Amino acid sequence: MAFERPRKAILTTAHLAKFQGSDTYEHIVAYINALNDAVTGVKSTDPCSQSGGVLAILNLLDRVEDIARSTPPVNNLASRFGNPAFKEFYDKVTNESKSLHETLPNLPSESIAEVSVYFNESWGNRTRIDYGSGMELNFLCWMMCLEHFGVVEKSDHVALVIRVMWRYISVMRVLQSSYWLEPAGSHGVWGLDDYHFLPFLFGSAQLCGHKHIRPKAIHDSDILEEFSKYYMYLACIQFINSIKTASLRWHSPMLDDISAVKTWDKVNSGMIKMYKAEVLGKLPVMQHFLFGSILPFPGGDEDEDLHLHTEEEERDAHRGHRHVHSPLLGDTSGSGGGASQLEVGWGDCCGIPIPSAFAAAEADKKKNQSIGGIPFGGAIRPVPFD
Repeated sequence: MAFERPRKAILTTAHLAKFQGSDTYEHIVAYINALNDAVTGVKSTDPCSQSGGVLAILNLLDRVEDIARSTPPVNNLASRFGNPAFKEFYDKVTNESKSLHETLPNLPSESIAEVSVYFNESWGNRTRIDYGSGMELNFLCWMMCLEHFGVVEKSDHVALVIRVMWRYISVMRVLQSSYWLEPAGSHGVWGLDDYHFLPFLFGSAQLCGHKHIRPKAIHDSDILEEFSKYYMYLACIQFINSIKTASLRWHSPMLDDISAVKTWDKVNSGMIKMYKAEVLGKLPVMQHFLFGSILPFPGGDEDEDLHLHTEEEERDAHRGHRHVHSPLLGDTSGSGGGASQLEVGWGDCCGIPIPSAFAAAEADKKKNQSIGGIPFGGAIRPVPFD
């Protein structure tokens, strides 16, 4: 098998449609469904089989967190946007990536150059200092590659979600809070969450068939406090509430809407449909997706100018694709998440940056401290969202 460095190949809606009809697309969807089925009704605290591969991956993730904690953010108080120290963290992880992958059992050494790209891209974009569902997708694809080579197996699926994926989320929380990673795009994952999608998808599977907890329970602080350690969905809601003021209706309208659904089974099936439409079916997300020999673009490269090869261009946030911005389209994402628009509007991809919720909360905290701890106006000001 000839390995190759993964590169971008989706420039247009035609490329996206070609991808959606490909074996690679079906492979990704099938893998999501397999992991989803594996954790249906499973608590995050339940015992599960952990192979040597899973333990090696967890050790690798521990090392990434160690790198982050040894690379503190620089004094950037004048800005509420991404902290430049993230670039140093990213470079450290990239430089150590090969040796980290060499610790994984059964992974062919000749595959590391390809597999590690998905791992490196899982932590955010170095240039924009942002993070979104596309980077999270890279982590999923990294796990797919590891399973492809037998580092992990089907019997590890439960552990890959409630141990590996959740550990990845915890490391990302460190990066998001330390470096104030900006949500990728103007609305994160279109109102679901600023950064993540998969813990809601898999988390809803965990709750399927629960005898007492219903989707509307996300508004009950006592239930969140008691059960968040058992279910990723509730843990994510509790985390959002911890960094954002006001109610879900204002800063997470889609999660608020979903809470009205009667059963977790319907929430879960809807999440899978939404992931296909709003992540795998969104040009602003998938134009950043990387294709190689393991996850190939269907039919190979038909456009000679799809890929740029200089080191500077490899660093570029817009590497290997053009943007189809149109001010007439406006924000095509909407708040309901029902449709899958393929056009790109202003702010959907790499356009207008917005500060992270962590940055906004910290700014409010410092402002409140500066006036004796009493919020200006007599009340806590909601974190601004657009």
